[in-house]
Amino acid sequence: MSLKSIMRELKELKDGIGNMSKRGDQSKLWRSRTRSHVAPDEAPLESQLSEQSPWANLPPELLLDIIQRVEESETAWPARAVVVFCAAVCRSWREITKEIVKTPEQCGRLTFPISLKQPGPRESPIQCYIRRDRTSSTYLLFYGLVPSEGESDKLLLAARKVRRATCTDFVISLVADDFSRASNTYVGKLRSNFLGTKFTVYDSQPPCGSMIQSTARLSRRFHSKQVSPRLPACNYSIGTVTYELNVLRTRGPRRMHCILHSIPVSAIQEGGTAPTPSALPQSLDEQLSPLHSSKGKEQIVDTISPSIRATPVFSPGSREPLALKNKAPRWHEQLQCWCLNFKGRVTVASVKNFQLVAAVEPSHNVSPEEQEKVILQFGKIGKDIFTMDYRYPLSAFQAFAISLSCFDTKPACE
Repeated sequence: MSLKSIMRELKELKDGIGNMSKRGDQSKLWRSRTRSHVAPDEAPLESQLSEQSPWANLPPELLLDIIQRVEESETAWPARAVVVFCAAVCRSWREITKEIVKTPEQCGRLTFPISLKQPGPRESPIQCYIRRDRTSSTYLLFYGLVPSEGESDKLLLAARKVRRATCTDFVISLVADDFSRASNTYVGKLRSNFLGTKFTVYDSQPPCGSMIQSTARLSRRFHSKQVSPRLPACNYSIGTVTYELNVLRTRGPRRMHCILHSIPVSAIQEGGTAPTPSALPQSLDEQLSPLHSSKGKEQIVDTISPSIRATPVFSPGSREPLALKNKAPRWHEQLQCWCLNFKGRVTVASVKNFQLVAAVEPSHNVSPEEQEKVILQFGKIGKDIFTMDYRYPLSAFQAFAISLSCFDTKPACE
């Protein structure tokens, strides 16, 4: 059997499982309407249905060879969706696929949702672009150099801007039509202060190593067993973005500083590594696993309040966080403007354009080459179209959150 026929049958199998799941959901809804009380429904899971297929009984050696060939042949989206189909066939396929597919730092490719929270490659950056929709106040992050004609680019993340009385929130989700914190597609948010000069990045799951604890809300408390497993009830502060005030109203680009509490400065030192999560939490109990009480009592979960400023709490012995700063542009006499070398990725002059490099001290022992390396660059290429290129040690989620800070109004910084 050829590789193309295998992939075609995999896609048909995945579609068949999805159709069975939809029919099961519809029957559940009908039965729930005819009952006077809520009762659990005993329906076969997708994994149970797929385990009955002949694909689940393939020899491990043959299965390993098939998935390796698929992973090596389909390197770009949308064709790379076949790799995701392999992980969705059954449990044995999923475990082998997870072993074969490498992290973005190792292979430079994005495959599963967890890849969006893993560090990018060390050498060449991952190139993306952001599309802004002013009418709906949404921002869509796509995987690709520039927008394609067929609108077939892979959507990575989506954000919606929500204005409040004292701040502005950018709620970040895996999909473009659901920005609720009660959804399992919620991945985090970005919150500004009143002046739009300081932004805090929140993650829906604790960072690796549990360097940071969640922030607390004093007015509402509930037990973890009373919360829906799909509800990410905690936000973890993983970084801040600060813009310097322009008191004298002088002309020039914005000056910004980033502190990433979830990434130690040792990550960019020789031999250093950045925290790399291996899976997204499936339930609230998994999110709160590092926060067990010492007395063994039932956990109390506190949610964050919009009126309380959240500050990261470091555990004893935690390492110094990584700091980033915008690369200073040079003044071009002929063009009469500030210029940066974006290597062709930015074509429109804008105050939002920036490049971020590491802000280190001589005591950090970071090589000059690493100090000059652009970790994140963002710039305009057309009306409501912006490019975003990031590399190690940032993840796509962190880079997207930092870039979103440029879209908020900053009258005190310009």
